[in-house]
Amino acid sequence: MTDSPGNAPMTPEAAQQAAQKFREDYAKVRDEIGKAVVGHLEIVDGVLQCLFTGGHALLEGVPGLGKTLLISSLAKALSLDFHRIQFTPDLMPADITGTTIVQESERGREFVFEPGPVFAQIVLADEVNRATPKTQAAMLEAMQEKSVTVAGETRMLPKPFFVMATQNPIEQEGTYPLPEAQLDRFFYKLSVGYSSREDLNEIIKRTTAGVGTALTSVLDAKSIIEHQQLVRRVAIADHVRDYAVRLVLSTHPTGQFSPPSVSQYVRVGASPRGAQALVLGAKCVALTKGRVTVSTEDIRAIAPQALRHRILLNFEGEAEGLTTDQVVEQITSTAPEQMSVGV
Repeated sequence: MTDSPGNAPMTPEAAQQAAQKFREDYAKVRDEIGKAVVGHLEIVDGVLQCLFTGGHALLEGVPGLGKTLLISSLAKALSLDFHRIQFTPDLMPADITGTTIVQESERGREFVFEPGPVFAQIVLADEVNRATPKTQAAMLEAMQEKSVTVAGETRMLPKPFFVMATQNPIEQEGTYPLPEAQLDRFFYKLSVGYSSREDLNEIIKRTTAGVGTALTSVLDAKSIIEHQQLVRRVAIADHVRDYAVRLVLSTHPTGQFSPPSVSQYVRVGASPRGAQALVLGAKCVALTKGRVTVSTEDIRAIAPQALRHRILLNFEGEAEGLTTDQVVEQITSTAPEQMSVGV
């Protein structure tokens, strides 16, 4: 494993032990969530990868697919403070960040800051695209800087800080598409699909028999922060890192590595945050597989969720019915795993 600033070198034995502990804790949380959530294992893995890399997750799907249940189940499986914010058209920024109020005291009247629900370790932004853009923007500083500024004073948010947002597809009535700047702050965008026949039968059995499922906390804040630091210390070879960089550059319509379809159908490609998400997400995947080094296969595995919301199609792409997932699939299927510098 590589060394981060301030971290002592890890021996191969210590690295393997740390990786094994990560796998065990990851499996504990995954299994605990599975007691309440049926199926959607790839979505559960995506949410956990965001948690252990210090990123934020955006879950998109039509109503009733269990998005909110998944997030609330994760909160119950972790010993963390949890707040839920129901986004509505009349929600104001101060309803999220908090505000300064006048309070009577022995010294007379004084201004006191009343923290908003964003001051928690896990924040559920439910149906985030039902609020107006002004209110959506209230989450920007919190998600990127892990702080909130109110009345000129900046206050740090608790650690770890993890935002999970849900949204209905933007075609649904009464929604406001998230601006690109806010979409880019989500580590992953996870598309929640319909349940299979077997999973739906199991859901009906669990939810119509009058038997509840009790979840217990299996991981605390200290362990999560340690695992987040461990993920960043996973080694990645130069050619593997360059592969992630070339994938991102391939999404740029005028980029050096972009295929003809990208130049034809894409308006804006992924930002540097996309490359960061590819590398960190792949490091987390490597640990779950018992490895302490990243492979190009790890990067390809998480490319759709890391890049799909960072690519904007042009008019021609939208008219052709193209999806950003199809763009990512073509890029990952054609990009060579190794390429000499300058080629």
